[in-house]
Formats: sequence, structure tokens, C-alpha cells
Amino acid sequence: MRMFHWLFALSFAGAYATADSEHWRLVHVTLGYTMAGLLGFRILYGLMGPRGTALSVLLRKLAAAPVWVRYAWQAPTPQAVQWRQGQNLLMAAAVALLLLAVVPLTLSGYAVYHEWADGWGGEVLEELHELLGNAMLAVALAHIALIAALSALRRKNQAQPMLTGRVDGPGPDLVPSNRRWLAVLLLGTVVGFGAWHLGNAPVAPAEKAAATDPNQSSSTRGRHDDND
Repeated sequence: MRMFHWLFALSFAGAYATADSEHWRLVHVTLGYTMAGLLGFRILYGLMGPRGTALSVLLRKLAAAPVWVRYAWQAPTPQAVQWRQGQNLLMAAAVALLLLAVVPLTLSGYAVYHEWADGWGGEVLEELHELLGNAMLAVALAHIALIAALSALRRKNQAQPMLTGRVDGPGPDLVPSNRRWLAVLLLGTVVGFGAWHLGNAPVAPAEKAAATDPNQSSSTRGRHDDND
């Protein structure tokens, strides 16, 4: 899970950083595909992995949200509200939104890259893809801010489990097997896919047209280079 978390975070950060550069467009596309693949891994692992990683745990937390909101609204005093549960619900909602956002983000990016819609439709897809990317960035920043706020409120580093795999305090090991082999396999798969796609990806329609159009002037190419 830690390997998935950091590969997912780095893939999104890299894709967002390269979103506006034609020079790094293939890297942007490769990282987008990587995010989609990582989402697929997370779904499979959430269905077949250990209990602590089950997607049903996340779904149960989200299902409890309406009950908690109703109870908090009707509570006689603020002290009667289970604020810790509310904080955990916010964290679960942020994680769910980050995972769900991958689907429309990568689909819209795929459509833009392969120019499924020309003219006005293409502009709409580009705007939608950019909007979804910014929305996912906002959720990611909110997720980080929530971790920082909870660390301050609870006086305990809430990011520690994703850094070390351990939490302070007594108790049994919740994860008796770390499955390092699976983490290494996941890392190798991501690196291998990235190397393969960067070396063998087909040229996008727009790039192919630009490469074969004899009427494209050097001044136009210069403007593209300046934009990069």
C-alpha cells in the first residue's frame, strides 16, 4: 500500500507538472496511463488483498457519513459530537475522491491525446481535462492539509504509517506480512511500462501532422518551441 501510495502521488505530481508542455507531452501521457494502471491495481488489491486494504472498509466509512452528519446536527452540545469519527470520514472522502477522479481524468486525457473530437468539441475536452486535473490537485492539497491538521490536533504524526509502515504505541502487528515482493513487483511493472511506453508509443495525430506537413513554416515551429 505504501508503494502504491507514493507511485500514485508521484505519477499525479509529474503529470500535472508536465501538463502544459508539448516537449514533455509523452511523459504526461505515460504518467496518466500509469495512474490508470495503479487504480486498477488498487481495485484488485482491495478485492483480493488483506482485510486492512479492503475497499469495503472505505465504503463502510463513507456509508456512515449521513448518520454522522445527522447526529452532529442534532447533538445538544458540540462536546457530544464524535469529532474524531468526523475527521476519519473526511480523510476517507478525500481518498475516495482521489481514486474516483482518475477515471474521468484519464479518459478525457486519452480523448484529447488521440483527438477524438475536433474543433469546438476538442476545446471542450481540453477544458474538461484541465478542470479535472485542477480539481484533483485541490483534493490532493486538501488531503495533505487534513493530515497536517490532524497531526497538530492529535499531537501525533498522521503521515508516519505511509512513511514507515508503523505507528507508535503497544499492540499486535496489524500487518503480519509486508508483502515486499509485491511492492517490488509493482515498482518494476511501473518502471517497465514507463520505459516501454516512452520508447514505443505511437505518434499522436497532431504530432504526426506537424511532422509531415511541408507547409509548416519555421516561424510556426519556433513559436511552438518558445511555448515549450
